[in-house]
Amino acid sequence: MTDFSDTRSLLYRSGALTPDDALRLTRDALAACDDGELYLQFIASESFGFDDGRLKTADYSRDAGFGLRGVSGEMTGFAHANEISAAAIARAGETLKLLDPAKGSAAAPPRSSNRHLYTDASPLDAVPFEAKVRLLEQIDAAARARDPRVAQVSASLAGSWSVVEIVRADGFVAHDVRPLVRLNVSIVAEQDGRRETGSFGIGGRRLYDDLFAPETWNRAIDSALAQALTNLESVAAPAGEMTVLLGPGWPGVLLHEAVGHGLEGDFNRKGTSAFSGRIGQRVAAPGVTVIDDGTLLGVGGAGRRGSLSIDDEGTPTQENVLIEDGILKGYIQDRLNARLMGVAPTGNGRRESYAHAPMPRMTNTFMRSGNDNPAELLSRVKNGIFAKSFGGGQVDITSGKFVFSCTEAYRIENGRLGAPIKGATLIGDGPTCLTKVVGIGNDLALDEGVGVCGKGGQSVPAGVGQPTLLVEGLTVGGTG
Repeated sequence: MTDFSDTRSLLYRSGALTPDDALRLTRDALAACDDGELYLQFIASESFGFDDGRLKTADYSRDAGFGLRGVSGEMTGFAHANEISAAAIARAGETLKLLDPAKGSAAAPPRSSNRHLYTDASPLDAVPFEAKVRLLEQIDAAARARDPRVAQVSASLAGSWSVVEIVRADGFVAHDVRPLVRLNVSIVAEQDGRRETGSFGIGGRRLYDDLFAPETWNRAIDSALAQALTNLESVAAPAGEMTVLLGPGWPGVLLHEAVGHGLEGDFNRKGTSAFSGRIGQRVAAPGVTVIDDGTLLGVGGAGRRGSLSIDDEGTPTQENVLIEDGILKGYIQDRLNARLMGVAPTGNGRRESYAHAPMPRMTNTFMRSGNDNPAELLSRVKNGIFAKSFGGGQVDITSGKFVFSCTEAYRIENGRLGAPIKGATLIGDGPTCLTKVVGIGNDLALDEGVGVCGKGGQSVPAGVGQPTLLVEGLTVGGTG
């Protein structure tokens, strides 16, 4: 593991800023505030795109900057710059003087933690440029050799390495070093003039090692190709209200969007969520337990995509039980909304970068396994669909209403999987959907590590998951 003192030099440069300067300037800027922090960040990122048999893009960037936030009551002052220097931070501190002085006592600092959920090493430096390009060439060649119906192959590789330090006026200092990698494969198959697409992605907070293993990228090819070939055989999707069997793993993105956002503290403090004011009430069917957990580990003990050793306010992440056996237990919180709601922060204060203020965001959100055999759940469905994978979707946080498109789905007739279907969308609202769960599989799976969550103009990596779920009475929008 890298000594943090080695990476700290990326934030503190001789003559520009010292750790003592950072603490002094933060104390001066936040003297009249009841909370806030100086967030320092260095980030290096790269991405490679291979398409039409050749390398199309190869990007590399480095960035560094700070965000200075002061909180007074419900008011927030925030300033940022892509220059880490004492002079720039002092100028930013002038912005916070516009805030009304805090009327309450200063907020207590986060609890300290020395936990590390992932390596401090940089994935960008561990593998030569030529090897990254060669990997994408291998994927392209192998995918085209799999089946004569493969018409187009797109493969991408991306990695980032971020060093952050959080400095508070009370002397609290926390730091974290965060790797993140991702591999994506997309295949277009063509038959009799018809073209269909399949895709697969994998990643997490680790180095590139696992992604370069032949068994990993071959699995990516096989999965993407299987989906594309399945969709070549698809028929028009039915429409109407019917029973839906949701597959394990990535379909948990529906839970993330339709339910998870509604459980974030800011929406509930303002009373704009369908779950506002319902702590202790039944909001889901018996057996439904929803968790947000930023401490989860993945392949080889490395952190999952949504995991963080500490959040972007310095609070250690933790397991948060949001719904237990159908009863609403709590919300996910950053420091601001937790203080205003009179509860403890949950380690969910997240930001896209130093240029953004933190807000309550999910980490890895999933539903726990139940006791049902997935095959038995399938046998219960007389007429419905099996949704194995989802693409994009839209959600209204206030009502919980959602529309999700299926990228791989099948008809179910008399308890058996039928033909694959094309153009199916699921329509409903999260709170109602949770009450219609009539079967929970014993096969919890988490996604492969490709999730990106958007909120308030910010994007952050996130994880999802669920077991097989049987839901009655969902509206299916189809093309047939």
